[in-house]
Amino acid sequence: MFSPDLYHVDVRAIDLDGLVAKGIDTLLVDLDNTLLPRDSEDIPDTLKDWAATLRDRGFKTCLVSNNWHARVKTVADELGFLLVAKAVKPLPFAFLRALSLMGSTRARAAVVGDQMFTDILGGNLLGMTTVLVEPLSATDLPHTLFLRRIEARLLAGRQPLP
Repeated sequence: MFSPDLYHVDVRAIDLDGLVAKGIDTLLVDLDNTLLPRDSEDIPDTLKDWAATLRDRGFKTCLVSNNWHARVKTVADELGFLLVAKAVKPLPFAFLRALSLMGSTRARAAVVGDQMFTDILGGNLLGMTTVLVEPLSATDLPHTLFLRRIEARLLAGRQPLP
């Protein structure tokens, strides 16, 4: 349940052609330490370009975040993503709401995030493709830092794809 289908260093390293070949056209993407370092508001041009590439390639994208601050909506709006905040991941409700908003299905969706105990577990519980990315910052909430030590043991010997 904690093993991702794919593991990459960064969202921009995700093989979009590979996802399309698997029938994936919908991405449910985490924010903190997945798209931006935690508490960062500066959206780099490279991330804006990646979001534009997703749109150009026909991907439907929704930001699914446990965060609820105004920053989450600002980032979603700037990237052109739909938003489900206060997600309470790994519970299934926010993932299912995001799929409904986008008119998609579990079989056509991939969950992208930096945490095995929220993003990957939640996606796996619903049978979706899961993509783990390396966290963008070592700064995080205390409980997340604790879980990262467990994640490191679960990922022992596995290297992210560049």
